[in-house]
Amino acid sequence: LSPSPAPPLPLEVFVVDNASTDGSAAMVRERFPWVRLIENTENVGFARANNQALREAVGRYAMLLNSDTEVLPGALQTLVDFMDAHPGAGACGPLLLNADGSLQPSCHPVLTAGREFWRLLFLEKLWPRATYPQHRWDRETPRPVEVIKGACLLLRREALAQVGLLDGEYFMYTEEMDLCYRLLQAGWENYWVPQAQIIHYGEASSKQMAEAMFVQLYHSKVQFQRKFFGEREARRFKRLLCLAYFPRAALMAAAATFAPQFASRARTYRRLLRELPRW
Repeated sequence: LSPSPAPPLPLEVFVVDNASTDGSAAMVRERFPWVRLIENTENVGFARANNQALREAVGRYAMLLNSDTEVLPGALQTLVDFMDAHPGAGACGPLLLNADGSLQPSCHPVLTAGREFWRLLFLEKLWPRATYPQHRWDRETPRPVEVIKGACLLLRREALAQVGLLDGEYFMYTEEMDLCYRLLQAGWENYWVPQAQIIHYGEASSKQMAEAMFVQLYHSKVQFQRKFFGEREARRFKRLLCLAYFPRAALMAAAATFAPQFASRARTYRRLLRELPRW
């Protein structure tokens, strides 16, 4: 006789609609009436929207899950089992896959000015400092990491009660790093659990971010530096960004005279350099 299947996990599912205009909220109401739908009249940002659901959730764990993900069979149970077996873990995340099955980065070290500058100098492949060499990691062995990507992040309720929810001052990007860093500071551990696998379609479809998203990403990174390392380090971070992006902007502008497809990238870099001093 085959063993009886494990009972399904008791779940409550929240969908927070950030003032979408594509009919998403109506679709959720019609096709998934058991989902707890929160409809915002304006886009309040990623962190504040997730906090709305986190405040209403009652489970011992809470999972942040992007809308452009597919949870593969057994992944959720695997993450919960891991947290149950490791009471010192404040958060954990799965192995993320692109739509074609290739590995997608799902965790990384905490951002510092030096690590970011190292990455922007294209030295990361010689000696990884800003990323983890996940392609070389054993996919059967969980390991402690510093930051877990917010596309899928399982959080212990007890840990959240201690360190607080996502920081709503971030409109988009870096909020999960902020939370993971606060967990580490409070003595909790964060883990990458590769036995749980989830497809994240967004990374595959957005290899090059739109201009506003790119600038917002760096705005959030500056916020993070200022919050945890002080104004002096935030200024240093911005100076290093200028050193890295001035040559890029000039190179892309020159290339655009011969190949127009580089014009948008040159414009994006110029906008970043123009807005950096105001942050």
